[in-house]
Amino acid sequence: MKNILYILFLTIITNASVAQSVYKINGTVTDSLSKNPLDKITLTLSGERSGPQSLTTQADGKFQFAGLQSAAYKLSIHSIGYKTRDFIINLKADTSLGTISLKEDIKSLQEVTVISQRPLLQQRPGKVIYDLQADPESKAKSLLDMMRKLPFVTVDAQDNVSLKGSANFKVFINGKPSAMMDNNLAAVLRTMPASSIQRIEVITNPPAKYDAEGIGGIINIITAKKIDNGYRGNLNVSEQVPYGGPNAGGSLTVRQGKFGVNVYAGAGVYNTPQTNLANTQQSFGSDATLLDQNGYKKSNSRNGYAGAELSYEIDSLHLLSGHFSFNAYHNDGSSYQSSALKDAVGILQAYDLINDNNGRGKGGDISANYQVGFKTDKNRLLTLSYRYAGYRNNGFSNLQLLNQVNYPVLDYQQPNSSTTSEHTLQTDLVYPIKNVTIEVGVKAILRSNNSDYQYLQLNPATNLYGQIDSLSDKFYYTQDVLSVYNSYQFKLGNWNVSAGARAEETIVNAHFLSGSTNISPNYFNIVPSLAVNHSLGAGGIGLAFNQRIQRPGIVSLNPYPNKTNPNFIVIGNPRIQPSISNQAQLSYSTGNAGKVSLFLATDYIFVRNFQLMVTTFDPATQITTATYQNTGKGDGIDLIGNLNYNVTHQYSISFNSNSTRFSLSGMSGNSIVYLHRWMTIEELNNTLKLAKGWSLSASVRYNSSQPTSVQSYTNGFFNTSLGMNKEIVKGKLYFAMAVNNPFKKFRNIVNTTNGPDFQELNINQIYYRSARFSLNYNFGKLSGELKKNKNGINNNDITNGGL
Repeated sequence: MKNILYILFLTIITNASVAQSVYKINGTVTDSLSKNPLDKITLTLSGERSGPQSLTTQADGKFQFAGLQSAAYKLSIHSIGYKTRDFIINLKADTSLGTISLKEDIKSLQEVTVISQRPLLQQRPGKVIYDLQADPESKAKSLLDMMRKLPFVTVDAQDNVSLKGSANFKVFINGKPSAMMDNNLAAVLRTMPASSIQRIEVITNPPAKYDAEGIGGIINIITAKKIDNGYRGNLNVSEQVPYGGPNAGGSLTVRQGKFGVNVYAGAGVYNTPQTNLANTQQSFGSDATLLDQNGYKKSNSRNGYAGAELSYEIDSLHLLSGHFSFNAYHNDGSSYQSSALKDAVGILQAYDLINDNNGRGKGGDISANYQVGFKTDKNRLLTLSYRYAGYRNNGFSNLQLLNQVNYPVLDYQQPNSSTTSEHTLQTDLVYPIKNVTIEVGVKAILRSNNSDYQYLQLNPATNLYGQIDSLSDKFYYTQDVLSVYNSYQFKLGNWNVSAGARAEETIVNAHFLSGSTNISPNYFNIVPSLAVNHSLGAGGIGLAFNQRIQRPGIVSLNPYPNKTNPNFIVIGNPRIQPSISNQAQLSYSTGNAGKVSLFLATDYIFVRNFQLMVTTFDPATQITTATYQNTGKGDGIDLIGNLNYNVTHQYSISFNSNSTRFSLSGMSGNSIVYLHRWMTIEELNNTLKLAKGWSLSASVRYNSSQPTSVQSYTNGFFNTSLGMNKEIVKGKLYFAMAVNNPFKKFRNIVNTTNGPDFQELNINQIYYRSARFSLNYNFGKLSGELKKNKNGINNNDITNGGL
């Protein structure tokens, strides 16, 4: 460790000798009456030898222009509702303007009130930021509902969230990983009120300080907690019918002197009344068969979560902070299906199946961070961090066979439990030198994944269940990731550049209790990253490149053979290897350009050794098996667009578009399977503000056919929503109601899978029409911000079920 830090300090000293003579201008913008800091205030800096550059103030009112040459500048500070202030600055050294107060600009024209509209979307190097507090719909909707409005993010009809078309991404809370977001994500987002969230950062090109895993990137949820001494809170209750159920969530932030705490919690019920299901499979060849399955299903689930962040400012140079979270879920379901296998002559075999199943899960994490500043430069920071996370899932299926014809299978049960735990140690150093910020760090993640799966078969003589050893085992998988990174960030005029690299060594050991197999696929990766942004007024152009890794999680590794449908088996692959993708992105943003803000981006991604779900059919047993394999390769182009247009002060529209053209190939048995497809998601939102706190909203969304693997795809659909909001007590109490898909009660999700010798259709009926009612209450009146470490542990390197 000492040698690594010594090398890193040598890097810093070397860079100090080549730093340019450039300067910065900074300050804080406040309201002249309340003295509260003002965020999202636009500042434009024009130089005699350079073009104008713009930025907006942060949540604490602070701003900074860096990388400036010695010259004369004009600084204009302007925002709707405030009088513009101008400054002439003859820059010859670093200049602090201190606190700048803005006076309200009140203009009454026949009692017409001019309403300021904050920009919904902002672009930063490697990421885009969606301001939920600027969106009136956030007062009434869940965080899952608002996810559908984010660029790069898609949410399908079953509430599965994807980032850049990939389910392999991480969700952070306030820049830190949280175990509750790694398990049962949709249920937590469905329960969490959007009104308690400040903004969402979609980080599609994470810098080198983040772990290299996560092909999609990172979604960082920033909670609303601007405070000074005192408290601020939010409560939300909602009900959805005929499916779904009641939800409640909220947050509370308290600060007194040097101590601060932010607590958030929620719980919900999600019931699905009975709906139909159907599966058909057609095999080809001389012995062609047709499998028909029809039945119904229902389920109910409950989940809860809680978390807290604590901060203690020892003095101006030392900060101690901590975080913990916990969540749990409880699912119960049942299904009935009738199955018949036929050939050209008649029925070959048939049975009816009753499946009573349940799932239980619980876990959490706890972390501590110690941050040290330096007297010579308070922006120079050393952070020491530790985190522990653990989660346990238990599943149980009881399957009873009836009316069997040529199908001599006994009743059986399938218990399956899996556990995941990890310890993380991390050290980060931030070292600014003039206009260059150097970041270096070392990190160790020590993970353990275990699975205990059983197949219990009924003994008709004793009416007891006994274990079948050939289908039962315990699986142990450890994964240690050791990494070091170095990155550089600097600003020169209108240019912002972030570049770096990360080296990761992954040490794997896997074995079964039976001793049948030992697996140790170690690997080493060097991962570069680059993001360049050129400011153009309030907007800018961005260019980025990075390499990402998709490591397998417990779901894809677990060799548990899921036989809840005897004709369709899903099994993990403990030999699965990581996938590596290379991504380049070009983006353009107008920023808050008057009434219109526009964001456009295009991505190119190519991937090899891609982890894919591969489906094969065995004509001898008439069983279809799906498992994970590293047989995929391909590339794709993303086209992303987001438009916000304030037609009037009362009426606004927004349009969000995510389109992808991709080509994939993979193996199914001994055959190569190809998939070439366009897919798109388009959404149009309308908001109309009326008098006395009323507002109306309407949206329509189109999801085209979406791939689920190289062999499979789902059908497309339209979604419509009508909503009404009422501000009962200004700034405090809101009521909202919405009707989703009022013209259609049910929708069939059809998943089609093709193989060289078969075609399979899975039809899942879901409730489509629903009504939602919610009540949101804000309390407290505070300013300032809860302090937190600028660095901490960010584990974003596991997919499907890892922490």
